[in-house]
Amino acid sequence: MIKPGLTNEKTWLVESKHLASAFGSGLVDVLATPVLVGFCEECARLMVEPLLAEGQKTVGISINLHHLAATPPGMHVTVRAKLAEVDKRRLLFQIKAWDEQECVGEAEHERFIIDADRFEQRIEEKARKIRPNINPDS
Repeated sequence: MIKPGLTNEKTWLVESKHLASAFGSGLVDVLATPVLVGFCEECARLMVEPLLAEGQKTVGISINLHHLAATPPGMHVTVRAKLAEVDKRRLLFQIKAWDEQECVGEAEHERFIIDADRFEQRIEEKARKIRPNINPDS
């Protein structure tokens, strides 16, 4: 059951592909802010995914991240997400991230529980409106 108080923690090794200089968000060799956003979203998603009903998924709908300190390659970043609030299909997470030396980020993240088939149908319909000759079965 998805209820407030659930937690999840995940650790990543900061590699060259995670750096601002490689990602395009800056010219320095430290963990890119967009990558930290992705780490936070993944940690939250992985927490609730096993608890969803069949055919459901979650999608991120907002994140407010404060990237507080730089992390160089070779260090580990650990993200801990806590489910703070459940409002029907809306989930609110409080997230903290740190490397081996200090807190590097804090975030508030919202996810929404969706029906995966219905969501995919809407996306296909939207794509056909801009590309009417696309056949999704080919």
